[in-house]
Amino acid sequence: VVIAGAGGAAHLPGMMASLTHLPVLGVPVVSRTMDGLDSLLSIAQMPAGIPVGTLAIGEAGAKNAGLLAAAILGLGNKDLSDQLQLYRMAQTAAVAARPVATTAPKSSGKRKR
Repeated sequence: VVIAGAGGAAHLPGMMASLTHLPVLGVPVVSRTMDGLDSLLSIAQMPAGIPVGTLAIGEAGAKNAGLLAAAILGLGNKDLSDQLQLYRMAQTAAVAARPVATTAPKSSGKRKR
């Protein structure tokens, strides 16, 4: 499994996918001009035949790319699969033990552009 982070035109994940038969996971990096949206769209819009698994922009995407890679590799490795399952159970228990109260932001009624 290949994890490729890229910003702007974000050609790295697609280029990697064109050069290997391995699964490629693309992580858009936050950019100055569009906060990573340009990177996200570049990675997501690959031509047919060059698949790239596209994740969230930034740190959350990078963490999820690692977890997704572990899940893919865990298909052929029971120990890794078991460790990933334990990690996920610990994450669930941590949320249940420390729920965070959230409130919805007040809306001005106007849409941001």
